[in-house]
Amino acid sequence: MKFLLVVLFILFTSCSAPSENKSKYDPPSDHTVSKEGAKHKPGLKNPLDNCVSCHGSDLRGGEVGVSCYECHGKKW
Repeated sequence: MKFLLVVLFILFTSCSAPSENKSKYDPPSDHTVSKEGAKHKPGLKNPLDNCVSCHGSDLRGGEVGVSCYECHGKKW
C-alpha cells in the first residue's frame, strides 16, 4: 500500500500537461493583452512600432531573448 502511495505521489507531482503557448519568460506588467495564452503589450498589431525595443529590430529576440517568430511564424 505504501508503495502505491509513493508511486501515485510521484506521478501527480512530476507530471503536468505541456502548455503550447507558455512563454519562456515572465512578461512585464505592461503586457496586458492575452492572445491564446501569451501576454502581449497593447499595440501588438503594429509590432515594428511597439515591440522592437525589447524583441529586437527583426523581432527575433532582442534583449529579452524571446522571438515573436516562436508563435507568429512568418506572420511578422
